[in-house]
Amino acid sequence: MDEIKRLVREATPHMVGTRRLIHRQPELGYREFGTAALVERALSGLDGVGVSRVTGTGVVGVMAGAKPGPVLLLRADLDALPIQEETGLPFASEIPGVMHACGHDGHVAILLAAAKILSPMRATLPGTVKFVFEPNEEEVGALAMIEAGVLENPTVTAAASLHLWAPLPLGRISVDDGMTWAGMDHFTIKVRGRGGHTGSPHLAIDPILVASHIVVGLQALQSRELDPLLSSSLVFGRITGGRIANVIPDDVELEGTIRYLFDGRDDGPHKPRVRLQEIASNIAKAYRAEAEVNFYCSQPPLNNHPRMAALGRAAALATAGPDCLQKCQNMGGEDFSEFSARVPSVMAVIGAGSEKSGAVHSHHSSRFAIDEDALPIALEWLLRTALSYLRDAG
Repeated sequence: MDEIKRLVREATPHMVGTRRLIHRQPELGYREFGTAALVERALSGLDGVGVSRVTGTGVVGVMAGAKPGPVLLLRADLDALPIQEETGLPFASEIPGVMHACGHDGHVAILLAAAKILSPMRATLPGTVKFVFEPNEEEVGALAMIEAGVLENPTVTAAASLHLWAPLPLGRISVDDGMTWAGMDHFTIKVRGRGGHTGSPHLAIDPILVASHIVVGLQALQSRELDPLLSSSLVFGRITGGRIANVIPDDVELEGTIRYLFDGRDDGPHKPRVRLQEIASNIAKAYRAEAEVNFYCSQPPLNNHPRMAALGRAAALATAGPDCLQKCQNMGGEDFSEFSARVPSVMAVIGAGSEKSGAVHSHHSSRFAIDEDALPIALEWLLRTALSYLRDAG
């Protein structure tokens, strides 16, 4: 057994305990007060790690090595989701209506374990490691941390992270080059018509009818507006309008997401946001209504840098053996993409699903669970990737 595997084995019981503690006390974005305090205490107890707060509940630990060198950012996310847990686990959420249903509790425990293992190594390491615990990942908390200067003082030269992933079997790891998680734009469409009596629809402008045509018409954005070889998804998650059966309302609001594994900027070659706005507006105009489109909570695709991904694949093979690598592109959003848009970055997808442990339900489900045997695999991958980058670049 090599030294890294030994250190991971010794760290695993405490790491699992930390994950379960966080799982019991989940907190929503920018309200991760207890989780942030736990992280702050753990980092403050490590030799050579300076600790600070960023964007309220964000925590950053900075560990400088003995020699000059690169600056590597390692990131975990803190926030939970507004979901009532129905797993029946002995360490299930104790907070009504809030649950760690995406694996962030595991991510925090893994990064804390990595910091504890790396801190005694700093006397022989070149460069600096920034341990970044990000709040509010579900609503692009990374961007706020970047705007607050988390990539500066010292200037970050590369970043690495991981995501525990239940759809990927335990023991598998995905570290592909290029775009691996979708870019994503949340949007609302406010359709304004003219209310009236359902017995006299000709005297009104029915926004429900218009909204229905917009929902159907926008599907052409995927089938006719975008290259069919490009992955995209446009789905509505909410339609709100009207109160009673015999009254045509004045307006209807739609809400959804558009996701894409390509350059989705307004000035890019495909312009999905621009065309969404134009199609919705012109459909409404055809029915004498108006459609106002607003985008919020947007993020680019997550782009694994080829050099960082190569380091990550080598780390995966050393961690889980020659057959562990498996492709796992997906249309989920991951705001680590904001880091990958600015510095060479890699995110590994760590298989955490298994029928034996009951980890078979999707992320963001009330019955979501991970196989905790994925935690030491993820920790070992992160350590090997970090050490390879620091030693190669240093």
